[in-house]
Amino acid sequence: MSPESKTQGTMLLISGPSGSGKSTICKRLLEDSRVVFSVSATTRTKREGEVDGRDYYFLSVEEFKAKRAAGEFLESAEVYGNLYGTLRGPMQEAIAKGFIYLVEIDVQGAMQLLAGKEEGIYVFIAPPSMKELEARLRGRGSETPESLERRLGKAEDEYRERKRYDHVIVNDNLDDAVTEVRRIAGLDTKTESAGS
Repeated sequence: MSPESKTQGTMLLISGPSGSGKSTICKRLLEDSRVVFSVSATTRTKREGEVDGRDYYFLSVEEFKAKRAAGEFLESAEVYGNLYGTLRGPMQEAIAKGFIYLVEIDVQGAMQLLAGKEEGIYVFIAPPSMKELEARLRGRGSETPESLERRLGKAEDEYRERKRYDHVIVNDNLDDAVTEVRRIAGLDTKTESAGS
């Protein structure tokens, strides 16, 4: 922990359509000890095996609404009758300690942070094409024709917002996409690119 003022961390926000590979990229980024993952708060019931503070911060509806009223959330939304949000406190703490605070969030949430002028690096992960995105979603084997149609429609809406981000990375090669995000986040000091 060097005393330089350069040790101030930053928020690294990553979003993109379902199937763009953003979760896989985030998992790879978390292999670096300088990256801390944002744990969301939710009012939904804890599932078996989930741990409070690791998987989610589990709050009652009353606690959630009180925190939201007090301005403790960077963003929040209602999804299928449950409230979800990103707490400001853990982010401020991690950034003050010099960490990269990784926020994986949907485009709607990212727009809330942009509207609130939240400082950070905003990265949109894009598929090589909508055709490729459709192939990836089909390849999961977990989509019904209706849910596939819904996801693709949402992806097109989200894709239109990409210009509002600081960086757009086309994920046509996972290793290259991870390398590019690391470079943007300033994590590539001592880059290990000993290849072509």
